[in-house]
Amino acid sequence: MRQERNNIFAQIDWILVFLFITLVGFGWMNIYAASKTEENNQILDFSTKYGKQIIWIALSVPLIIIILFFNSKFYERFSSIFYVISLIALVLLFPLGKEINGAKSWFNFGAMSLQPSEFVKAFTALAVAKLLSDRQYNLKLIKNQIKAFIIVFTPALLITLQPDAGSALIYLSFFFVLNREGLTLNYIIFGSLLIILFILTIFFGYIPILLSLLILITIGVFYAIYKGGKRFIRFNWYKVLTIYLVSTLFMFVTNFTYNKVFKQHHRDRFEVLLGLKTDKKNIGYNSHQSELTISSGSWTGKGFLKGDITKGDFVPEQHTDYIFSTVGEEWGFLGSSFVIILFMLMLYRIIYLAETHNNKFGRIYGYGVASILFFHIIVNIGMVIGLLPTVGIPLPFFSYGGSSLWGFTVLLFIFIRLDAHKNYDW
Repeated sequence: MRQERNNIFAQIDWILVFLFITLVGFGWMNIYAASKTEENNQILDFSTKYGKQIIWIALSVPLIIIILFFNSKFYERFSSIFYVISLIALVLLFPLGKEINGAKSWFNFGAMSLQPSEFVKAFTALAVAKLLSDRQYNLKLIKNQIKAFIIVFTPALLITLQPDAGSALIYLSFFFVLNREGLTLNYIIFGSLLIILFILTIFFGYIPILLSLLILITIGVFYAIYKGGKRFIRFNWYKVLTIYLVSTLFMFVTNFTYNKVFKQHHRDRFEVLLGLKTDKKNIGYNSHQSELTISSGSWTGKGFLKGDITKGDFVPEQHTDYIFSTVGEEWGFLGSSFVIILFMLMLYRIIYLAETHNNKFGRIYGYGVASILFFHIIVNIGMVIGLLPTVGIPLPFFSYGGSSLWGFTVLLFIFIRLDAHKNYDW
């Protein structure tokens, strides 16, 4: 124990730490550019958003030291307790939470607010790692799959009920972790097909899609008969029929949910994204302005603090969910590519280190960290450039907010702590 504590700073992966510092530092520069005004431009003005972000960054340092202080075995031993406490925090939001933008996602502590869902991701990753690291645990068994799904989707359900569907979507990233540990790829394929059916149903309506599927099945029947009776008899028609019935039910549910459950602004977002509606002044305003802001940066950008669209505050929430548009305008395609490369290097490094773990718990948690970060990066940047609808997911280490920064810091540095311990016997 003493030897481990004496060598902890020598054992941690400084490449990941360097990438973390670089992303946080560059992120703050863009928060400063997005929130600076002529009246408030002093860097140490703590009443501003960029000033508050400095405080949260500074407070991340003792948080990191605390995370690194605890023995790595501590996180495995108490992972279930962390998970249960995080669920209790989510439940307490309903009677005690502060409603912001229509969602009860925050605890209010005077001048400070805290969003529990930003931390629950890390504790869910710990709980999943604890469950799957059991040597006798086999994900090919249905009962074990159900246990894993319960752990993953219980916080997702509570977050959805706040309602905060964007944050709940992040829990789909755990399918990558489960797949790495033996879950059949059929779940991801099936989920992808449902997403495609969802989009097609919205775009064309469910009746044309059902007729198209029926025509394909009919062609398949005639082809099987043409090729020979035995092949026709051996064909798994019950599977085809089951898939068709499930698809039919899913499209009916999708059609009902889309038209009867979704609110008009939800439908508008999907229709703008799919090109069914053009709305650059209301629902599609954020995405349209974000795309204009990024494209205006061209190859090399306009320069730090020289983004006129950013200065004009034309992009709502630019310092949070749309922070990447500031990167695009002031640093251009090259700067945007640099940020994406930094993120990809971080993901690669996490996966590489996870695969070198002798301990299964550390490896699984590492894949959880990489999957969560990957999902955040893809969805946020896709949203900012107009490829995905606006769902309110922050860009890791970049977006303004203490809960977001601390949540990702906890997520990453628990893994760094586990990685520093991988050369010791667990």
